[in-house]
Amino acid sequence: MATFKAIRIEKADKGQTVALADFDENELMDGDVTVAVEWSTLNYKDGLALTGKAPVVRRFPMIPGIDFVGTVEKSTNPDWKEGDRVILNGWGTGETHLGAYAQKSRVKGEWLVPLPIGMTGREAMAVGTAGYTAMLSLLALEKHGITPKAGPALVTGAAGGVGSVAIALLAKAGFHVIASTGRVSEGDYLKKLGAAEIIDRAELSAPGRPLGKERWACAVDSVGSQTLANVLSQTKYGGAVAACGLAGGMDLPSSVAPFILRGVALLGIDSVMAPQALRREAWRRLATDLDWSRLQSMVTEIGLDQVIGAGSDILDGKVRGRVVVKI
Repeated sequence: MATFKAIRIEKADKGQTVALADFDENELMDGDVTVAVEWSTLNYKDGLALTGKAPVVRRFPMIPGIDFVGTVEKSTNPDWKEGDRVILNGWGTGETHLGAYAQKSRVKGEWLVPLPIGMTGREAMAVGTAGYTAMLSLLALEKHGITPKAGPALVTGAAGGVGSVAIALLAKAGFHVIASTGRVSEGDYLKKLGAAEIIDRAELSAPGRPLGKERWACAVDSVGSQTLANVLSQTKYGGAVAACGLAGGMDLPSSVAPFILRGVALLGIDSVMAPQALRREAWRRLATDLDWSRLQSMVTEIGLDQVIGAGSDILDGKVRGRVVVKI
């Protein structure tokens, strides 16, 4: 087809305009694989792009959306052929390269990984970049030698996408999971995912001491800023914190105390440019380690025509768990 439906962001005199519109296939960017997109999802970064509240979009026009599942339509890349089912996460899609909120995408073959056998496209986007990031965090903690015997695992931003999947993964791995959230009304939801304890995020969001009482052996933090500083200060000797988000800010008002007095490790998690081998391992583990019965309770499905409104909702903290987008 010469045109297809896509969410189009255009630069305006003041900010940007966003609309669901027809997009000409000739406007697609360079790439050696063309994919018929079937499912996408809604991430915090997508909310920033859709609303323009942060300079996520680097070129115009832009199709937002940082991840998708689809079927290869055309390929000159030797690794992919017509009919292959593929996943894309990151690589600048929705920022510098036309993204996922469209019926068609043209990308580089090395950006893609195969959809795991037995996993549906909808399930893969129920996991999405948020869940894939949560798994990268668990892999980093495991590589550091952290096991459930070391003590509890904390998850901040627990009711969000990364947090929800992180709880399910850590609980499945045998950890006693402490969930930190500003939405204490979501307690039952978080416990169904596997959380053993719920704490109010207010315990971690105010300025604290350089070193606090040792409370957890490890943590997955998607908040950053003062929350991450307090998480580090209360991590047990020899523990580790996987930092994978900045919903609370990019700053880190901490000190070297947790690192040089308790040997705490801060593990940086990047999902955008992660190497192919690590991506494949993350998706392989997601296919085997995630309790899909728990995953269903955190999934909401919307259509492409509902994405623009949902972008504001995720920034306002109104989105629980994962939102899948049926393209």
